[in-house]
Amino acid sequence: MLKVLIADDEAGIRLLIRKLVEKNKGFEVVGEAADGESAVSLTESLNPDVIFMDVEMAKLNGIECAMRIQDINPKAIIIFATGHEEYMPKAFELYAFDYIVKPFNVQRIHKTLDRILELFSKKSETQSNPLYQNKSGLGKIVIKNKEGLSFIDEEDIIIIQRENRSTVIYTSDGHRFVTSESLNDLDARLDNNLFLRSHKSYIINISMIYKIYPYGRWTYIAKLRNTDLDALVTQEKYEEIKRRFK
Repeated sequence: MLKVLIADDEAGIRLLIRKLVEKNKGFEVVGEAADGESAVSLTESLNPDVIFMDVEMAKLNGIECAMRIQDINPKAIIIFATGHEEYMPKAFELYAFDYIVKPFNVQRIHKTLDRILELFSKKSETQSNPLYQNKSGLGKIVIKNKEGLSFIDEEDIIIIQRENRSTVIYTSDGHRFVTSESLNDLDARLDNNLFLRSHKSYIINISMIYKIYPYGRWTYIAKLRNTDLDALVTQEKYEEIKRRFK
């Protein structure tokens, strides 16, 4: 069951979206927020899979709210549902899954929810062959964390991502390293022949990719082999990956 959060300053709109969502199997509305700060707080406590977000809200507008949410959980699916078309370009810069303009087209919402279910069903598909094998002989990367310094073999890194306002490194031996260092800092130190900043919230080991498929209008999902981890990939980086493997 996918968890849904609804953020809108109008109670009537929240009720309408709730009723539409509840008509679709596989979704559960777990919370409602009347302003942007509440939406961020509920995202931290409820960890929703899908967020319906108005743009013009008190305390934090939807764009600001989405930026904060991406630093908490970049995989949260954000659907902007608003009466203001002029924010659409900025919304898709944030990799919004969809942008629905009021008054809502009921069938459009149902189709969007169907697409989400289809995406989540792909996460359980079996793995195919990797693009190519890991390089050997790479060096180590040293990171600072609460325990001191951790020395990580570059070839063991699967993915680095923003998670709960921290940077987290996942390795092939199952370890998880949390650091306050930024993705920019780590990206500058990694071998750019093997690693790609696929999205503002992700760095991936491209030798680990075994499948890429669409996610929203301008974004993709990269599935990584021998793990249940995956990463977001922008349209620009998707094209770069294709160029690398021509």
